[in-house]
Amino acid sequence: MPARRPSASLRCLSATLAFALLGGCGDEAPREEQKPRVFVQQVEVAPHEASATLTGDVQARVQTQLSFRVGGKIIERLVEVGDSVSANQVLARLDPQDQRNNVAAAEAAADAERARLKQAEADLWRQQKLLPKGYTSRSEYDSALAAQRSAKNSLAAAEAQLASAREQLSYTDLVAEADGVITARQAEVGQVVQATAPIFGLARDGERDAVFNVYESLVAPPDEAVEVALLDNPAVKARGRVREVTPTVSAQSGTVQVKIALENVPDGMPLGATVTARIAADERSSVVLPWSALTKKESRPAVWRVGADGKAELQEVQVARYATGEVVIADGLQSGARVVIAGGQLLHPGQQVEIAEQEQKP
Repeated sequence: MPARRPSASLRCLSATLAFALLGGCGDEAPREEQKPRVFVQQVEVAPHEASATLTGDVQARVQTQLSFRVGGKIIERLVEVGDSVSANQVLARLDPQDQRNNVAAAEAAADAERARLKQAEADLWRQQKLLPKGYTSRSEYDSALAAQRSAKNSLAAAEAQLASAREQLSYTDLVAEADGVITARQAEVGQVVQATAPIFGLARDGERDAVFNVYESLVAPPDEAVEVALLDNPAVKARGRVREVTPTVSAQSGTVQVKIALENVPDGMPLGATVTARIAADERSSVVLPWSALTKKESRPAVWRVGADGKAELQEVQVARYATGEVVIADGLQSGARVVIAGGQLLHPGQQVEIAEQEQKP
């Protein structure tokens, strides 16, 4: 039997239901975008004393790198790191065979020039005896005189070459320039080294410095008195004055190096000892925030600030210094501003945020 086709009334009813369903979907309200929750801290600008207890070490005022003045193979090393050495003490030796051969060749050349000079002087003496009697010509006398002078100059050059060869031979022994302590070693026995390559580091005996890496805001003025104490035993102290401050800031740490010239260093504060010192600067109006508040805008430090409309904006700031767990802001924020201290990792400028209440500490 042929299939029955749906009636016109049934088709009309189906179309009406479909339009009703579509209309119901269109009336559904859009879902509201979820706001990120952040913790904020209200900024308070207050006087802040930029002070810190710094840790450094005791170093020699004069430190030098010792190296051979000729190249060769190291056949002997006589000292270790930490050894005390005296001036002119031999520290290491190179294989001297090449230099000995040069000395032998220079000695032979000098002997040959001595013989040539002796012959030239004999010829000149004969010409001096024959010339007054007319048994020789003036030109022959002049030739003998020139030959004698040439031989004399050649001998002087050969003797200079011999002296240089002997000096090069002496350079195969590496000696200490002054009394001190070996602080570093960069080569071993059997290694072939080039001339001037560092072999040992030498800290000379004498004046001592306490060296610290300091944030620029904490740099004490030159000649200011500073008390330095031994880290392991604070009772061992020495006084000193700021002697030198590096003119550039380290790109890695953001610090400058300060050297304090120590006076009357006690026996319990040897070379390399770890020491501490407290350095304080003048009070400045600044803001203290936790590390988590700091971010960056391009390559400059910044923080997320929440405005009165609840939107986050990126605010550039000037950092005075970094401390343990906190950062000191010198400029860029005013009292009353709200700064995001947690939850700002995924924020973008102009984004609406929800401020979460922090738990009150008991």
